[in-house]
Formats: sequence, structure tokens, C-alpha cells
Amino acid sequence: MSSKTLLWHFNLSMESKIYRSYFLSAGDANAEGELSLPVLTNKIIDIATEHANSLGIGNPSMVELHAGWVLSRLTIEMQRYPKVNDSYILSTWIEDFNRHFSIRCFKIESPEREVYGYSRSIWLVMNSIERSNLGLSHLNLPGEMIIGDPAPIARQEKHFPIFPDEIGKKISKKFLSTTHPPFDYRFTFCDLDSYRHVNTVKYIDLLLNQFSLKEHDSFMVNRLELSFLHEAAYGLETQLFRADSDINPLLSSFQLSSATDLSPLLFARILRIKR
Repeated sequence: MSSKTLLWHFNLSMESKIYRSYFLSAGDANAEGELSLPVLTNKIIDIATEHANSLGIGNPSMVELHAGWVLSRLTIEMQRYPKVNDSYILSTWIEDFNRHFSIRCFKIESPEREVYGYSRSIWLVMNSIERSNLGLSHLNLPGEMIIGDPAPIARQEKHFPIFPDEIGKKISKKFLSTTHPPFDYRFTFCDLDSYRHVNTVKYIDLLLNQFSLKEHDSFMVNRLELSFLHEAAYGLETQLFRADSDINPLLSSFQLSSATDLSPLLFARILRIKR
């Protein structure tokens, strides 16, 4: 960890919550003519970045520390999605902030203030050289900038390892058995971001592609959970394990693992509901 400490000065124009309006063009829609989850996730990351920068705690302020914000967890819960040619409003605010992590929430709504859904995210500051958690003790954020209001969606529950039975019994006492064959994937250049690790939206692409077009036409994603454990880098060979719930076949859990040693990189859940 760097010995440097940064203290930022804040101005009177700081906003504890910001709003941005968007128009949904066909290029940002999915095959159902709705706002796609990868595009929504990009917007969420963009507005979070803009807000952090405006508060003086964004990535540009951490250049000399060789550090920047990275997602640790992301939950998105949508009751419905904006359609092509609709406008929608995205807002964000800080729910909590301490020396370990920041919890940031989001609301997605129509111009008439009809709520489409909410999102909650947990962010860490990563040292881009050592690839380690730098912590947030070097940040100085006034208390009035922390709203404290949680997004009205459930927090992520515990994720259990997912393996085929013959592997899971050797690795873990408690695990979910796969209900589908493992999906092999090797990360390539277009999967990377500026940190040279896999971009968040690329994980979502990978997860959504596990469902057929017919399934997407029949069911929409109601809730998405992502929990990041380790970085994935260029050329990494991975296996994606999937376990559908015995109780609700529209609830699917996923584990993305290194193909070499099966160490987990990502846990995810997707809950779908009938259109």
C-alpha cells in the first residue's frame, strides 16, 4: 500500500445525488426492443464515475496512487425495462462509505417518475500495480454527501460453490450441483477494460448468452447479482458452471472458474420472470 495520503477540497456545487436523462435508441436495445442489461450496467458505471469525479474522489484524483475504483458486487432488480424510443432517468447516491468500501445505489425511472427498478453496488479502490485492495482511508468525504438511504431491494445472499457432483464432493462440503454442462470460454482483447482485466459488461454478456433467444422472448431478467472474487485477464481459460434451482427453475446460479485449478472468479444469480 502506498504511504501517500490524499485529502481533497470540496466546493459548494457538490451534489449528494445526481440525475441523468437518456433516450433509448435501437442501438442500446436488446432483441426484445428493451434497454439491454449490458447497456444499463455501462450507464450505471458511467454515472457512478461522474458522481465520484464531481465529489473529488474519482479515478483522476487517484492517478498518483496508481489506483482506481473497481466493482466488488452489483445487484440490479428491474420490474420492467424502457422500450426503444423511450426516455429514462438514472440517479445515483452514496448509501454508505467507510475505510473498506463504498455502497452506491441507483434508481431507474421514467420521466413521469414511474420506477423501472433499482441497483446497489459495492466498490473498492484497487492498486493497479500490485492488483490489491488499497482501502478507502485516504479518501475524505463530508458526511452530508452520504445519503444513507438504501435502495429498496434485497441484499445478496450467500453464494455457494457450483460444481459437477464428482468435482464438488472433492472440493466442498456444501455446494450446488450443476444442471447444465460446463461452458468453456477464453477471454480475448475485446473483453478487457483500461485496467486490463475483464470488463463487467462482458461477464453479463457471457451470462445472458447461456439462455436461448426463445427463453429471452418468454422471460425477462428480474434480478441480476454479480459477486467478483478475482480478476480475469486476457487469454484466461475459464469454465462457467450453472445450477438451476429445484424450487424455481427460473432462478439460476452461476460460478465462473479458472479452467486450470477451478478457483472461482465470479458468482452470479439471475432470476427471470414471465413476460
